[in-house]
Amino acid sequence: MLIPGAGQRSAAYDRVTTMFSPKGRLYQVEYASRIVEQGTLGVGLIYKNGVLFAANKNIPSKLVLPQSIEKLFKIDDHIGAISSGLVGDARRLVRIAREKSQENAMYYEEKIEVETLVKELAGIKQLFTQYAGMRPFGVSLIIGGIDFKGKHLFETEPSGALAEYRAIAIGKGKKHAMELLEKKFNERMSFEDAAKLAYNAIKVSLDKKEPFSINSLDFAFIEEGKEFQRIPPKKLKSVLGK
Repeated sequence: MLIPGAGQRSAAYDRVTTMFSPKGRLYQVEYASRIVEQGTLGVGLIYKNGVLFAANKNIPSKLVLPQSIEKLFKIDDHIGAISSGLVGDARRLVRIAREKSQENAMYYEEKIEVETLVKELAGIKQLFTQYAGMRPFGVSLIIGGIDFKGKHLFETEPSGALAEYRAIAIGKGKKHAMELLEKKFNERMSFEDAAKLAYNAIKVSLDKKEPFSINSLDFAFIEEGKEFQRIPPKKLKSVLGK
């Protein structure tokens, strides 16, 4: 009888979503996180009057319409989201989030709290790491908004882990973007300064030879007393200035 080699044993942990390796690792969850690291950068930050969302979209050809590439989503009038990873997985989670938000409005006649919604989505993500026959969602989400408790900004990971931030970046080049945010972030900054910081965080995350255009950017914001609003390219250019 042949005894399986070490390579075969590690391969078994590699294939099964729900099986921990001897070192306490779930390889499929780790692979899902690697997909997130390959996605274009998304940035969320809280500023004086609201929450800003900024995303750099991968536009593979000049024949592609930039607005058809989905990376920044409106969930409700008071909540938005940015994805990094598999856009199909992101759309599925965004649809669930929209349904949860609508159900809350119907049953309780009030807007859902941002933290409540984030924990619902994180719970769904975690569920897909726990049962055989399922694979983890290959996407991280930045979810932000304003409710009666104030301004909020969360990140949810493929594992179902979540954390709240004042400023956060996800995707390729996250390390460089976070270094800039940690140096320059100020919660009392204006909308214009927040937009410029998000723009620079995206720019610093790119490889030197990587193409970059303002047409590939998608910006939106939510302010107190105002609904989720996207920023058209022309307005974004005037906000960013030179």
